[in-house]
Amino acid sequence: MIVFSSIRGRTLGELGPDHETVSDASFALLWEKWSLAWTAQVGASHEAAGLSALAALPVHSPAVEAADVWRWVNRWVRHYGGVPEASPQRDALWAGAEVVTRNLLGSAPDPLVWSHGDLHDKQIIAVDDASVLGLLDFDDTSQAEAALDLANLDVHLDFLIRQNRLTPTRYLTAHRQVMAAADRLSVNPDRLRAYSDAAWLRLACSPLPGRLSLALAALKERDSRPAVRPPGRRVEELMT
Repeated sequence: MIVFSSIRGRTLGELGPDHETVSDASFALLWEKWSLAWTAQVGASHEAAGLSALAALPVHSPAVEAADVWRWVNRWVRHYGGVPEASPQRDALWAGAEVVTRNLLGSAPDPLVWSHGDLHDKQIIAVDDASVLGLLDFDDTSQAEAALDLANLDVHLDFLIRQNRLTPTRYLTAHRQVMAAADRLSVNPDRLRAYSDAAWLRLACSPLPGRLSLALAALKERDSRPAVRPPGRRVEELMT
C-alpha cells in the first residue's frame, strides 16, 4: 500500500529562485544551517547501535560509482551511438568515463560515512527560519565517501546557474557552504573532483533536452590533469 501525504515547507531548490518571499540573507542562513547540520550528521561519532546500523547499509564504493557511470554512458550509446551526427558526443562520453574511472579507482578513497546517495537542493526541505531542516528520499542511502553527496549537490547547483535558474549571488552562497562542509569533513579535493566529474557525466546522459551539451561543456571547462590507471582493474572491463 502506498500512502501519500503533504509535507510542510519548501525545498532549498524551490527557495533558490524565489526573490519575492525569500531574501538573500534568509537564503544564506538556510544554507549555513544545512552545512553545519550536514557536518554534524556525517561526521558524528556513533555508539555501538549507530555503528551497527551504518554497517548494515550497502556500500557505495568508488568501484560502484565507476560502474554506475559506465551504466549511464553505455545506455546512452545503445540509444544514440548509431547516429552518425552523435559520434562526437559518444566519444566525449567514453573519454570522460575513462578519466572518471581512473580518478575514482586510482587513488586512496576517503573513509566511508553515512550517505544520502542522491543529495541535491530539492532533497533538502525547510519549514521556516527557526525549524530544523529535513531530508527527502532515502532509497539510495548507503555507506560512501563524503565526497559522493557533496559533489552531487555542488554539481546540481552549478547546473542551475548554467541554466539561469539561480543567480550568481545565490549560487556562491550555496556553493561556499558545500565547500565549507567538505573542509570540515576533511574531504580530499581530488576525491571531490572525481565524484563531481561522475555527476556531470550522469547529467550528460540524461534524456532531458539540453543536458548533454551543457554537461559536456562543463566537463570540457574543467582543468585536465594526468589520470592514474586503477590498480588491479582495467577500464575496459567497465565499458562492456
